[in-house]
Amino acid sequence: MRVVDLPVLPTVLLDVAAWFVVHMGTSLLALWMPDRWFARDSRLYRSRPWEQDGRFYERWFRIRRWKDRLPDGGRFFRAGFSKRNLAGRHPGYLSIFLLESRRGELTHWIAVLPAPLFFLWNPPGVGWFMLGYALFMNLPCILVQRYNRPRFRRLLERSENGTAAIPKDDGGRDTDVG
Repeated sequence: MRVVDLPVLPTVLLDVAAWFVVHMGTSLLALWMPDRWFARDSRLYRSRPWEQDGRFYERWFRIRRWKDRLPDGGRFFRAGFSKRNLAGRHPGYLSIFLLESRRGELTHWIAVLPAPLFFLWNPPGVGWFMLGYALFMNLPCILVQRYNRPRFRRLLERSENGTAAIPKDDGGRDTDVG
């Protein structure tokens, strides 16, 4: 339901500016949220049986092939936490890593929510394109977080028991956690 009818160039500029504000705003919003909100696997973050501890994402989406190509937004903010590479195996670090993977997942879910607003100033076809853009840009990041979390939860458990080993990727190098 288009409410505002703008010429093409202002509409494109508004779309670009709006997505920038959505992406940066949701990132900042999530950074301001207290860590205690992400300390445990709530219902949103809990692995489902059908996910098979991340194996579903490997089997159906071949996630190991492309996960390391995604940008890591954690490095764009001073208070951010990079999840690109595993920087340690200490239980404290792994706990923070898991907490930040929950924060990252929520950030991407929130970034999808404003997509229907683009129907207010875009023709319906462009509005649907913007919704597709929101899903295309955020779902891969959500999938990577959901894929990695069970793997790193197991690593944390092994680390706490003194049997930690970095999970290996297909190439035998330390896992890039995406």
